[in-house]
Amino acid sequence: MTIQLKELYDTAAIQKLDTAHYMHPFTDHKALGAKGARVMVRGEGIYLWDSEGNKILDGMSGLWCVNVGYGRKSISDAVYRQMETLPFYNSFFNTTNVPAVLLANKLSAISPAQFNHVYFTGSGSEANDTNLRMVRRYWDVLGYKERHTIISRHNSYHGSTVAGASLGGMTDMHAQGGLPIPGIVHIGQPNYLESGRGMTEDAFGIEAASWLEQKILEVGPDKVAAFIGEPVQGAGGVIIPPATYWPEIQRICDKYGILLIADEVICGFGRLGRWFSSELFGIRPDLITFAKGVTSGYIPLGGVLVGDRVAEVLIGQGGEFNHGFTYSGHPVACAAALENIRILEEEKLIERVADDTGPYLKQRFAELADHPLVGYADSCGFVAGLNLVRTKAGNPHDNVAFDSELGVGMVCRGHMFGNGMIMRAVGDRMIIAPPLVMTREQIDEMIALIRHCLDLTYADVQQRGWLQGE
Repeated sequence: MTIQLKELYDTAAIQKLDTAHYMHPFTDHKALGAKGARVMVRGEGIYLWDSEGNKILDGMSGLWCVNVGYGRKSISDAVYRQMETLPFYNSFFNTTNVPAVLLANKLSAISPAQFNHVYFTGSGSEANDTNLRMVRRYWDVLGYKERHTIISRHNSYHGSTVAGASLGGMTDMHAQGGLPIPGIVHIGQPNYLESGRGMTEDAFGIEAASWLEQKILEVGPDKVAAFIGEPVQGAGGVIIPPATYWPEIQRICDKYGILLIADEVICGFGRLGRWFSSELFGIRPDLITFAKGVTSGYIPLGGVLVGDRVAEVLIGQGGEFNHGFTYSGHPVACAAALENIRILEEEKLIERVADDTGPYLKQRFAELADHPLVGYADSCGFVAGLNLVRTKAGNPHDNVAFDSELGVGMVCRGHMFGNGMIMRAVGDRMIIAPPLVMTREQIDEMIALIRHCLDLTYADVQQRGWLQGE
């Protein structure tokens, strides 16, 4: 295949056009232009091939989204049939389309009991913008027009539109464009390694949740509209909260009557072994943000599951809701989602993650903690992360980190990409979110690749003199 693909594609020519015309997301374009983008051309199962014919194990499911794997002909067929029948019509002006109606019904059936309505968007970012509009409209209709503040968390990710980036807690994003917008405030994240020294994980979970109550009292309970959080923070580095965290968050939201938004753009559709991970963490959100896994990334689609508490007010008392998108409920995207959900159900992929491959990944990933570079490794379902450290200690809180400016995570990521493995770097934390179709044998293959690349990284940083005492 290497020879065949190299004959099919002129990589240098594609890279030249890419540099000349294509602006990528979250990219230093000058640096990319000097280096040249990697050109992906084919996918099958859990693997990708680039234009040079290199085979790569995709440990990130594209971007947390290709849950059923690449090359699913039945999704392509569903998309083609819908394009031949009705490629597009809008949902404005009292019209609808069959795939959107069927998908809304299906999502209501597989989601927690309080969800019976769906608002479709084109992405998770648009869905979180919709959440902001819905939450503020909800309180306005009820007569609480000052109850507009939304509380989020530092280092969270809720999209890159103005509202989405403001809801998120990424400082680099806030620094560009004067964000966050007014009415959005942030509290600390439930990162035990970062902030839990001297506490058990359970005690830290309660402590981290208490920061929400402190912020509510600081802002004023009569001004707080909602709290938004990812059940497991994804782009922030796969931050898995202690078991005590989310039940305490729910108790605080209930105490003050504020809405709870679960951003499940990453965690939904089986990623953590449940249709929606709110069920795993025992919370009862009023709104759930979804995207990515709803179509396995085959066609862009996002949306909001709207709980009865909110829907009854907006529908029963709110009149016209002045919000929407040209592509809300796009028939082709909804057709792709319906087939994707059928695959998840028929192949019992979510049950496999919960009962078989998820626990096996946890076991195998934990074994990486014996590597001299790995200070801590944890996982939940089909997300996992490990911390690269300069010096290991018996207590992970006592590990000695590399100086951040060295960019050891990016060094490791380079070895991964150069040796057929996609693993993302968030600072010096290396993370994965593989396709849900991955087998035990493929998990073994992935762990072997990761270990090999950690060995290469260790030799590299040793040669550069970055280890302690060198």
